[in-house]
Amino acid sequence: MLRKVNASSGAAHGKSFMVINTNISALNSARNLSESSNALAKSLQRLSSGSKLISPEDDAAGLGVSMKFEAQISRIGAVQNNLGNAVSFAQTQDGFLQKVGKALDRMSELATLSQDVTKTASDLGMYNQEYQKLGTYVNDLATKDFNGVSLFDTTTLGVTTDSDANTVAMTALTFTSGGGPIFTATGNSVATAGGAVTALTNLKSAITSLASDRANVGANISVMSSYLDQQSVLKNNLSQANSRIKDVDVADESTKYARFNILVQSGTAMLAQANQSTQGVLKLLQ
Repeated sequence: MLRKVNASSGAAHGKSFMVINTNISALNSARNLSESSNALAKSLQRLSSGSKLISPEDDAAGLGVSMKFEAQISRIGAVQNNLGNAVSFAQTQDGFLQKVGKALDRMSELATLSQDVTKTASDLGMYNQEYQKLGTYVNDLATKDFNGVSLFDTTTLGVTTDSDANTVAMTALTFTSGGGPIFTATGNSVATAGGAVTALTNLKSAITSLASDRANVGANISVMSSYLDQQSVLKNNLSQANSRIKDVDVADESTKYARFNILVQSGTAMLAQANQSTQGVLKLLQ
């Protein structure tokens, strides 16, 4: 084997040999080129995907936190759907109760008109006919549902309010509770002046009960809307925190991409030069 001692660097760094089988310069250049190529490929993946967590080793702890954030964000989205549906449910309740209120107003008017001493039995019969129709209408509204769920069931409904499945109770209404004052009023008759007096008394009680139900519906909507706003803010905050962990900074990564791209090109050129360095051996063999 032919050897050439590098006298200028031998004292400080040891001996440098001219060999054929092992080209250290080429090996170092190839290793550096491989590292630069891998870094360039990863940088390209980050820029193309928008995520800086390409594989777990990029940030093992950050990946774990990000996964938990993403799961919680998904649950919050489901909670928002639940709350939105609960608001729609309550709004539908109020829509029907408004109609009930208009019917009760007209029925109380009819009960008052039926106490007019100048009205004949025939007149009272006509008043009573409308009164009974309105009563049937009110009774029918009490049977309505929302996606198969009774709107006026007296059972308290628990609505999910957060990603941990905690719930808040929607205040139940008394509309259909034990045939309350509303149904007592719809069961009356104004065919006589005496019956009209009784009906009016019951209607006053029914209107008071309806007012209480509408107030409860309003409170339910207010509470559900507040929880919905709270979850929207929380979702935004968690998304922002997850973004800092997972999303790539395009400006910073573009700078790294340019750097690695230059290193790959220069490394390729230097590897070619290193591979040519052993050609000097041939001169010694001539």
